Amino acid sequence: METKGRKSRCKARTKAGKPCQAAATTGGLCFFHANPNKASELGRIGGRSKRPSASETADPLPKLETATAVRDAVAQLIVDVYAGKLHPRVAAGLAPLLNLQLRAIETTDLERRLAKLEKLLPETEAEEDLDRKEDSAPLSGLADMLAHACKRNERARTLGLEKDEAAPVVSPEAT
Repeated sequence: METKGRKSRCKARTKAGKPCQAAATTGGLCFFHANPNKASELGRIGGRSKRPSASETADPLPKLETATAVRDAVAQLIVDVYAGKLHPRVAAGLAPLLNLQLRAIETTDLERRLAKLEKLLPETEAEEDLDRKEDSAPLSGLADMLAHACKRNERARTLGLEKDEAAPVVSPEAT
């Protein structure tokens, strides 16, 4: 089907309404206009062949139970995207989930630490109550006064105060 040195063209029109520029077969149409379902079938096959297979995909994520594990998973995602093992859209979809996991780990850690402090709080309050009772008890005799002054000086040393500031010297005549 050659006319004046040119091969004949397909008689069909494209979706845009222009004449098809493909070479015609014996029926006057190009291969794809003669077999309209074949184009979509071949497109699907081509798409499947370019898709990475399951064996070529990125490494599975480890257990994300610590902040360090989440950090390492993010680093691995970056490496996999850069190496072409993982599509950037997949990594972009995982990023908010990893952020959510990291925040959950941080919250759990804070709750655990707070519970530990709350458990220690009654013990500390009991010690403070005992100290208050000892400080408010009336002192009798010189020995009790000296013991009390020594105790205050000991506390002052732990707080970094001077001796004179902690326990003023009390003369025996004042009693």
